[in-house]
Amino acid sequence: MADALAELGSMISVRQEDAIIEVEVVRGELVATVTPATIPAFVKFLKSDGACQFTTLIDITAVDYPERDKRFDVVYHFLSMTQNQRIRVKVAVREDEIVPSITAIHPSANWFEREVFDMYGILFSGHPDLRRILTDYGFRGHPLRKDFPTTGYVEVRYDEVEKRVVYEPVQLVQEYRQFDFMSPWEGADYILPGDEKKKKEGEAR
Repeated sequence: MADALAELGSMISVRQEDAIIEVEVVRGELVATVTPATIPAFVKFLKSDGACQFTTLIDITAVDYPERDKRFDVVYHFLSMTQNQRIRVKVAVREDEIVPSITAIHPSANWFEREVFDMYGILFSGHPDLRRILTDYGFRGHPLRKDFPTTGYVEVRYDEVEKRVVYEPVQLVQEYRQFDFMSPWEGADYILPGDEKKKKEGEAR
């Protein structure tokens, strides 16, 4: 299987020389890193070429590397049911860089690209309806970026007086942030399961 993937990777490297940065087999999976501008043509090649036939788009996601100049990896997963093979395609992009949409090639990319935009803030040019898909209207920030605060920026609650949902800035009151580092077996004033048996054994002796 690994030999077949390596052979397929070599063929893709030769036939898509202008797009490919690197092709490798990682943990039994074929991974191709390509340039952002060539992603639509490369995906079309993977779908239509007889030796590939990666006709099924499984997923599009991203990974955040804040320390890098090219902060994000946009990651595509494709399946060839004919060849019984998978390929992962990666594109490294800067925070201000726009990635071409592949919705014209795979219509199912519509919601995947919207999710990546919503969670990471990555823009896709040529997308027919690029707007948030998981967060609420007016949401600030992008939750899967590593610099996004775990508490978020606002909290949502229903106001009984105004009879509507209101958004308020998150306020963490220090006196209510109490941390109990004691283990359940320290200072317990109750009998833990099994303790009664130990007590009876001690009395029997």
